[in-house]
Amino acid sequence: MAAAKVLVLILNYRTAEMTLRAAEAALADMPARAEMILIDNASGDGSAGVLQRAITERGWDENGLVRLILSDVNGGFGSGNNLGLTSRMSDGSAPDYFYVLNSDAFPDAGCLPRLITHLESHPKAGFAGSHVRGEDDVTHCTAFRFPSIAGEFEGAARTGVFSRMLKNAIVAPPLPDHTARVDWVAGASVLVRAKMLDEIGLFDETFFLYFEETDLCKRAARAGWSCWYLPQSRVVHIGSVSTGMKEWQRMPSYWFDSRRHYFVKNHGSAYAAAALVARLAGGAIHHLRCAISGKNSQDPAYFLRDLARHGFGLSLDRQPATSRRPATEDRP
Repeated sequence: MAAAKVLVLILNYRTAEMTLRAAEAALADMPARAEMILIDNASGDGSAGVLQRAITERGWDENGLVRLILSDVNGGFGSGNNLGLTSRMSDGSAPDYFYVLNSDAFPDAGCLPRLITHLESHPKAGFAGSHVRGEDDVTHCTAFRFPSIAGEFEGAARTGVFSRMLKNAIVAPPLPDHTARVDWVAGASVLVRAKMLDEIGLFDETFFLYFEETDLCKRAARAGWSCWYLPQSRVVHIGSVSTGMKEWQRMPSYWFDSRRHYFVKNHGSAYAAAALVARLAGGAIHHLRCAISGKNSQDPAYFLRDLARHGFGLSLDRQPATSRRPATEDRP
């Protein structure tokens, strides 16, 4: 059987040097018949020139090994990656798989081949995601259950008695220590079957950022495709380099937009409203416990107030640093 054709996709937004570091790590792990596309998501900071010069100077453009695609606008993570997901191999043939890798993620040796082997041996598997750890060797949670009303309440309350009662609804349960089927995986390092995308479609570009992987995996599951987590496929992920998430004081408005769109799209308006109430109720319990114990809340500043205002169609005031910015300033 011929080797699978794989197209590696790395989306860049104003992190050209980091993107090149990720590309270098991925190239070292790419098997035969694999190629790479770097997508610049309208960075507007000279990133495109840096990437193109590096591709040429390092000889990566030989035989179409690495190509650069430029987006006219920054439509977000899904929109940028969709440019790659509609691309073909340099010879014009269609790839069998797409490997979506974050621009600040660096595969260990054997990471990608293990993902390919799993999808090759599981014809109805649509996704295979990696174990992700930080530079400090701390494991990141990247395998999840689909969000639900019960999961929203449990995740907000963070109280032992409720977590025990709702253990099967916990969105981020302990990671499996073996290859396991899960509901969805984060997009830091995930192999995606092209045939599945032909059937269910690409990322929903209504999501600017967040919930787009969840939605894609949900659509796949409804169509009979499975999603897997492979702890033996490993990457180092710095995280939040393009988003600036570590410096956020409040959650950005597009997070609330994405959350609501996910619930309305997949479950309807009534369910979305119930999920909102559950999240607010759970959050109120968490804040009450914090007030009694004297501990600080784990939520971002003004989170419950912003969630309530957004849920009831009110503007999110005083968020200049975290609200959705113009396309030239946003991260995918």
